[in-house]
Amino acid sequence: MKVLSLVLGLMLASVGFAHDRATTDVVDTAVAAGQFKTLVTAVQAAGLVDALKGEGPFTVFAPNDAAFAKLPAGTVEALLNDIPSLTKILTYHVVAGELTKSDLVRQRDVATLQGQEVEARSFRRGLFGKRSLYINQAKIVGEARVKNGVIYIIDSVLLPQ
Repeated sequence: MKVLSLVLGLMLASVGFAHDRATTDVVDTAVAAGQFKTLVTAVQAAGLVDALKGEGPFTVFAPNDAAFAKLPAGTVEALLNDIPSLTKILTYHVVAGELTKSDLVRQRDVATLQGQEVEARSFRRGLFGKRSLYINQAKIVGEARVKNGVIYIIDSVLLPQ
């Protein structure tokens, strides 16, 4: 059991998460990870901190800072000055309930708190290749379980239609 805990701890630390699920919520985990500065700033600007620190459970598709850097210049700044649009985008990244990767693949279309659905797709390269999971166009590149749900790190910002 100690070996399993150590392995899980090392896996979470490798993607920037080294927190105890029993005590760390979505927001505190994102802040501590250090790779979600833009997301945390946006969540604060939109007034969603208390909601994401709530009981949940939540499934959060969390774009890292590199994902936000892919947006056209000035997009983040414009969104920080347009709270209704920012809130629409942020709530498009959150699902009520805790979904495993298997749940996502099985359900395929998942309703977000924003009201629209995201599409989960799974791909495997070659016969024995590693399976990759995508939410719309964003690839899941890491995950962490927290006391109020699960965070999936994604490599692109999801934009609702």
